[in-house]
Amino acid sequence: MMLTELTAVPTVALPVFQFRDHLKLGTGFADDGAEDGLLETYLRAALAAVEAWTGKALITRDFMFELTEWRQADAQALPVAPVTQILSVAAVDSEGAETVVPADRYRLVKDTHRPFVRASSACLPTIPTNGSARVHFYAGFGSVWTDVPADLAHAVIMLAAYYHEYRHEARIGAAQIPYGVSCLIAGWRVMRLRGGGLD
Repeated sequence: MMLTELTAVPTVALPVFQFRDHLKLGTGFADDGAEDGLLETYLRAALAAVEAWTGKALITRDFMFELTEWRQADAQALPVAPVTQILSVAAVDSEGAETVVPADRYRLVKDTHRPFVRASSACLPTIPTNGSARVHFYAGFGSVWTDVPADLAHAVIMLAAYYHEYRHEARIGAAQIPYGVSCLIAGWRVMRLRGGGLD
């Protein structure tokens, strides 16, 4: 299985000014905005970390999910949420030729943590031998920062500030989630209580 992000989060969607205020950086100087590129780097790193920890796409963009077999004959969980629209499902043969599946053969089942594509009838389209299936979809809470749930948005700001604060040193336990960030994202993390199925 492979998940590919087809479009990046646009710079305009990042809360650079809000982050600058959070850091209490000075304003009114001739070089105002000179650090915006660096602040954007910390925000993108923090956004990627929070998305990885929660399995959520915070800003809407399109993704391609490719797999060689369906998890279940009639349904397949998607690896990121919230999914707002399935753009296409296609079967790809061993030579790379792609056949688009008619949209009436599947539907999106929305879920906060584990959305999935479900067959309209008995089963999803057959994946060719030595081939794959590609599911192209939109996922995210919205196109602007104010669409992101407040706790997740603040977790990104806090984590970006943590990266900014300790940018000059390697810290023991740096791979761990800072406690405040962990508390904010706890309710959004996917709980895997059983194996198989759509988990």
